[in-house]
Amino acid sequence: RGHRVNTQIRRLAMGMVLLYSALFVRLNVVQVFSAGDLTGRDGNNRQSLRDFDRPRGKIQTADGAVVAFTEEIDGERFEYQRNYPTNDLFAHITGYFTLELGSTGVERSYGDDLSGQSSVFELRALTNLLDSQATTGDVVLSLRNDVQQAAKDALGERRGSVVALDPRTGAILALWSYPSYDPNLLTKPTGGSAVQVKTLLDDAPNKPLLARSYRELFAPGSTFKVVTAAAGIRTGDVTLTEPSYPRLTDWTPPGTTRPLSNFDGSLCGGPLVEILRVSCNTAFAEMGSRTIGPEELVATASDFGFGEQPPIDIPGAVASEIPTDYGRALGPFPDGDGGTVYENTAGLAQVAIGQGNARATPLQMAMVAGAIGNEGVVMEPHVVSEVRDAAGDVVREVKPTVWKRPLDAEQAAAMRVAMDGVVTDGTAKAMAIDGVEVGAKTGTAQTIAGQDRSHAWMIGYAANGGEPADVAVAVIVEAQEGVSEQTGGRVAAPIAQRVLRTALNAPAPSGGPTGQPGGG
Repeated sequence: RGHRVNTQIRRLAMGMVLLYSALFVRLNVVQVFSAGDLTGRDGNNRQSLRDFDRPRGKIQTADGAVVAFTEEIDGERFEYQRNYPTNDLFAHITGYFTLELGSTGVERSYGDDLSGQSSVFELRALTNLLDSQATTGDVVLSLRNDVQQAAKDALGERRGSVVALDPRTGAILALWSYPSYDPNLLTKPTGGSAVQVKTLLDDAPNKPLLARSYRELFAPGSTFKVVTAAAGIRTGDVTLTEPSYPRLTDWTPPGTTRPLSNFDGSLCGGPLVEILRVSCNTAFAEMGSRTIGPEELVATASDFGFGEQPPIDIPGAVASEIPTDYGRALGPFPDGDGGTVYENTAGLAQVAIGQGNARATPLQMAMVAGAIGNEGVVMEPHVVSEVRDAAGDVVREVKPTVWKRPLDAEQAAAMRVAMDGVVTDGTAKAMAIDGVEVGAKTGTAQTIAGQDRSHAWMIGYAANGGEPADVAVAVIVEAQEGVSEQTGGRVAAPIAQRVLRTALNAPAPSGGPTGQPGGG
């Protein structure tokens, strides 16, 4: 009997050991791997307070400028406060980190790294239990301070956006929107005035909190002709030299009595290299609606990223849009020269030139240009390149990842020839940089029918001849009150060229950029 009792005691003891072991493992799993989920739950005020009043890693640019750090303060309630030394320059990237309002931007998407609560830092903490020093992570942006500053200076106080990226990796080099805001206004440690300041910023007519570069949609205007041309190249129905579209001043698509006109009533036509060079509306409207058709145009736009939220590593990016339904097929074009008429062929013609219901972010259009310069490949865009520990050692790198493949290398090379021609002898002459291959496309997007106010666009890339592009850029200068129709060649090209030169460390031209004003 005594032996039976001892056996039962041993079994009970073993069960208790297993139970406590399981509990210990579970607690560590929760702490290490579920910390981010628990931290993000609404109502976890104690966790929010703990995150706020503690050291937090810094955010710096690729070229070493510190754009966010935590400083110690002599406060009654809190010992730490977040500081943004570059004020408005990186506000739409870093976002802000406050007790009352929470966090946005990189402060939010990389918050666990900055506070030392991501799995890599929690595991380090478990292996260094005797180390009482707070563990935080530093975030290194892919953005360069010099390129971001060039974008800001070039755009000036005109409402708009500038995006520059490395098309080979997807690394964002500049992401500027005007107007911007100073995050320091929102980071008072007590949060006493943060809500009031945010309300004022929300109510401001120019919406400074809105990151126009990746959260606002605009009619892309003639920059979308790059997508239309790519669709034609993809199908094989369009080459650099065939077909040759008729020389017209206007063209009326089937199903409407409203003619579609060229910029300034100009006469244009011809093969792709010519119609892209002069940005011929009539030819591209016919190309999109007759030569290509809705199915292939929509598919090509989708393969560039339209219709999907871009996988950028900051919250709030919106998907660019293209209509997908143009109604039933009604029969051939009345002139018998090929093509199928749809119920909304007129709308398809408008979309083919970047008007109608086509809408894009500047980020999306930078990726379109980048794909042409990168052998037809769109990389996932990202604003962070790596995370480091307090000693400066890299603990995590953001690896370049392919997102889309709208074109093969041969098709992209053909498009590159056409876009290079827009710079050497077309509407984007002001984009030229000595000794550098530059391809581009201008855009002029009318904002309200019947008015002469318009957005001015420029997209392009710069490369060493024959190699993948080093930099791609997109610029939009929004329509301005009291300013008549502005074109991409006049207004946006000098901005884009300055950003490209800075990114390439290329010298400024002695006489300033020369340019043909050109239309959309």
